[in-house]
Amino acid sequence: MEFSEVVRRRRMVRRFDPDRPVDHNTVRKVLTTALRAPSAGHTQGWDFVVLDTPEARQHFWAATADREPDAWLIGVSAAPTLIVCCSDPEAYLDRYAEPDKGWTDRDTARWPIPYWDVDTGMAALLMLLSAVDQGLGALFFGVPARAHDEVRRALGIPASRRIVGVVALGHEAQRVTSPSLRRGRRGLEEAVHWGTYGESVPGLHHA
Repeated sequence: MEFSEVVRRRRMVRRFDPDRPVDHNTVRKVLTTALRAPSAGHTQGWDFVVLDTPEARQHFWAATADREPDAWLIGVSAAPTLIVCCSDPEAYLDRYAEPDKGWTDRDTARWPIPYWDVDTGMAALLMLLSAVDQGLGALFFGVPARAHDEVRRALGIPASRRIVGVVALGHEAQRVTSPSLRRGRRGLEEAVHWGTYGESVPGLHHA
């Protein structure tokens, strides 16, 4: 599949077929693609916890449960594979204390944004694109803040790891369009500023 088609076809799937598992080799391909993501200092400060058995997935969903199942939860919890994406801030502090970086004070204030989370998010996006390439549906979703500690305990994730989000993988059972899509997609003339913030893309003219 051409890359442009992969990008065009990428969408968030919210209804998965519980009777169509994702084979282990396909999951490995998706994860191998994720490991090609860029990272500051080539730190690669990410960890991925794969939940591909009913028992493992139940541990996750039980740890996050706080309401009666709704249509979203029923559809997403049917996904046969979940990949919990974690970042490791300490890995970046260690990496940038090495001689070629030299930030020996390990001060997190040196980081204007948490690149450990940014890089893990980039890896998650590559999973979403790889899923399309493999003929799968995928969804990236967050874990409620109140549930992070419980998910760590349930899955044995070290306290030093931050839970950035979860990628659900599987085969789409039903096409569901998010109401948010009614907002439309911002175009070049609105989102891109050329040279200075107020300058639009050259060659585009407003009606």
